[in-house]
Amino acid sequence: MDIQQDRETVRLWSVRRLYGTAAHTVKALDGVSAAFHAGTLTAVMGPSGSGKSTLLHCAAGLDRPTDGKIVIDGTDLGSLDENGLTLLRRQRVGFVFQAFNLVSALTAEQNVALPLRLAGRPAPPAEVRAALAEVGLADRVRHRPSGLSGGEQQRVAIARALITRPAVMFADEPTGQLDMKASRQVLGMLRNLVDNQAQTVIMVTHDPVTASYADRVLFLADGRVVDEFTSGVTAESVARRMANLEEEAAGC
Repeated sequence: MDIQQDRETVRLWSVRRLYGTAAHTVKALDGVSAAFHAGTLTAVMGPSGSGKSTLLHCAAGLDRPTDGKIVIDGTDLGSLDENGLTLLRRQRVGFVFQAFNLVSALTAEQNVALPLRLAGRPAPPAEVRAALAEVGLADRVRHRPSGLSGGEQQRVAIARALITRPAVMFADEPTGQLDMKASRQVLGMLRNLVDNQAQTVIMVTHDPVTASYADRVLFLADGRVVDEFTSGVTAESVARRMANLEEEAAGC
């Protein structure tokens, strides 16, 4: 591992997220600690209700933990007010969602430029088009989402997430609405960003094949990290571990 890859981009210390009342408290996260380094792709998996989405939301600054500490690119999220969190997300965090979340009235290049405009920064056309070319859509810059396939829309979303050169990209089920061919293209693109640009990617998924593209897989159950694969990550090994966790969750 080189110096760039050894740099911690995101770290969680004993993060807890509780919901409900004192009489009925749900522990969505129960003391999660984890570090995520530059140039790595981490898949987060677990049975339904295990805390995957809550982990992503807290780590990305979309939700505040009840206890614990989260640092992104050297900034302690607990030290920021809501305005500070918004600015950090715009400047240092990229998001890719299952539903693409593109603005239907905007072209591909306008969608990609949107994060820069929201941050009050210039959006040089050459830079925006370069981002689209980077995801293989140089010939789709003026297309609106309705004129793009699902895979192409997700690639626009990736270009939009990358335009601010974020420290970390969070991907929530990024292939959930794609067919196998488009899924492989999107996952290959994420893998390329990690390997060639030292991008940090944290990806929530339920799919073992998607997880097999990761360097590391974190398994959650009942709001805790219960296992971790850091080598030999295959769709088969991930599927076996997930089957065991689902059996345990069902009380089998």
